[in-house]
Amino acid sequence: MSGLDMAEAVRMLAADKGISVDTLLQVLADALVSAYKRRSNAADEAEVQIDADTMDIRIIAYDIDEDGNWVNARDDTPDDMGRIAAQTFRQVLNQRIREAERDRKFEEYANREGDIVTGIIQQTDSRYTLLDLGRVEALLPQAEQVQFERPEPGGRVKAYIVEVRKTAKGPQIVVSRTHPGLIKRLFELEVPEIADGVVEIKACAREPGHRTKIAVWSNDANVDPVGACVGARGGRVRMVVNELRGEKIDIVPFSEDFPDFIAKALSPAKVTHVIVSEDGTQADVIVPDHQLSLAIGKEGQNARLAARLTGVRIDIRGESQPIQDVEAPFDEADYAEGEWRENAETGKMEWHNADGTVVSADEWEQGGTEVVADTAPVADTEPVADTAPVADASVTDADAVINDVVADAEGAPSDAAEAEAPVTETASADAPSNEGDGDVAGE
Repeated sequence: MSGLDMAEAVRMLAADKGISVDTLLQVLADALVSAYKRRSNAADEAEVQIDADTMDIRIIAYDIDEDGNWVNARDDTPDDMGRIAAQTFRQVLNQRIREAERDRKFEEYANREGDIVTGIIQQTDSRYTLLDLGRVEALLPQAEQVQFERPEPGGRVKAYIVEVRKTAKGPQIVVSRTHPGLIKRLFELEVPEIADGVVEIKACAREPGHRTKIAVWSNDANVDPVGACVGARGGRVRMVVNELRGEKIDIVPFSEDFPDFIAKALSPAKVTHVIVSEDGTQADVIVPDHQLSLAIGKEGQNARLAARLTGVRIDIRGESQPIQDVEAPFDEADYAEGEWRENAETGKMEWHNADGTVVSADEWEQGGTEVVADTAPVADTEPVADTAPVADASVTDADAVINDVVADAEGAPSDAAEAEAPVTETASADAPSNEGDGDVAGE
């Protein structure tokens, strides 16, 4: 083979293996050095020089002195390498070419973490699924697969690269179908405004296979971020939903006004009022009573996703249940006017007022509301009107008064008995609810 033919063969081999010509020439030189050292009369060290244009090969031999230096350089290019040297050359060449291929593949994908790839499903089992990316294979672990998806061999799927590992058998690429970054990359493919940087995805919250919420922001006042992501007649978002096998997607506008952003994150529910705590870690949201189930979502899904999207804990309540009436702060002064103690002689409980007076249990029951009003507060308790002072009556007189009150009550229905207590519902972003699901924005 002439030098020109050999040079062409080197270029074709480099193109076939996907490596550069210089890398292949270095691999060839290393293989020739290993083959030269297998000769019986080989020097201590050798260096191979290859002309890339003419493919002329020279082997420069060296001796090693006592200090370890290479000395006595000379041309020791053999006319025939011999059978053993030729076998060594072939083995070393193949091994170094494989190593060069692995290094090239690793360098190609090492900087692509966080990127999206399209692969063909090769095989799947209970542990992982293999995707063919062309020159390499990607590993899709079971933990990174959507629960309800069933990979079919031969099908094409898009996946998100989460890690690239360098192993002895080559690069190992780990991909995911559940990572929130997959949503952002899919929208970049479908929405040119996101790819150009005009529209940004500020936040993303996802429950893989069920529902996703994204908050979008426009850097151009003339561009509607939600409309750009939805597309004409929902065409853009529909492409993303189809790739995610029908997963619902809510697209909400991002707002720098935090209460307003929380209200929009609960879309499609309409929010009446938002109260954010001083440290910014919790928000109390009030919605109309008929919107409460929509704000909570199916099994609390809408509230959970809104909490993840905004980064705060969200408590949702209806308008008929004001926040200040639900969680009244504990006031120690309400309980500091006295205490119950057991009488050491009788073994009965007695109320000891702060002023030193003592009320027995019998007197407490007989005196009822008058004693309670003067000593310890009892919530939602009203004194009996238009009756003789019960605290000054004897046991017999008190019984008579009570019987008269009961007799009067039996003659006319009580307003309190006829009134119906309002039914209220509360929900937190951390507590699931069984209410119905909302509509998907953008569809």
